[in-house]
Amino acid sequence: MRRADRLFQIVQFLRSRRVTTARWLAEVLEVSERTVYRDIQDLMSSGVPIEGEAGIGYVIRRGYDLPPLMFTRDEIAALTLGARIINSWADPGLAAAAQSVLSKVETVLPDSLKGELDQTRLFSPLVQISAKAASFMGALRGAADHRNKVTISYMRADSAESKRIIWPLGLFFWGKVWTLGAWCELRLAFRNFRLDRIQSLQVLEIRYPNEPGRTLKDMIAYEKKGMSNETM
Repeated sequence: MRRADRLFQIVQFLRSRRVTTARWLAEVLEVSERTVYRDIQDLMSSGVPIEGEAGIGYVIRRGYDLPPLMFTRDEIAALTLGARIINSWADPGLAAAAQSVLSKVETVLPDSLKGELDQTRLFSPLVQISAKAASFMGALRGAADHRNKVTISYMRADSAESKRIIWPLGLFFWGKVWTLGAWCELRLAFRNFRLDRIQSLQVLEIRYPNEPGRTLKDMIAYEKKGMSNETM
């Protein structure tokens, strides 16, 4: 659980109970009591009206509620456009997640801003990603997150078909196409694969190591170095 989510949960627990002990919070949140004490101190320092002390328990002043989530109109426009672009260019799982985010944002917006989501004049019309590439994207996102090796059949630029075992590191959007950045076991080097040229793939149960020199951070540094050399 992210720390921001944990702090939110602590406030919610304190609002719903008469007295809450740090031990109980630690057990529910699956953290140490020391972490709970630190979180509560940080909440108090930020202005949350929590009363109590270690060893006795904590209460929150009656009537306290979290302030409404505030965004500027430009921030709302950015969120809406981002969700619309994802709907056009990403896999169905991400598209659904983007719409869910907008729904949650609208729920907590003050009444004066609730209509801004629908009134944003920024669009990404039509679905631009093929169903095949979208399905691959969903599978590759999961493989990259869990560090699963993937076998792919890939159509190269010269129309020759190549089979590879790769370590998917990250997906990159270039405006019209998505590419997969990966470590290729065949070439023993970083490679970029266009999703629309992948013919088939299989996510393997074998996990690749978080090996120095073959990570996403290393790949980005490698690509930047290559771009820098090209401009010299």
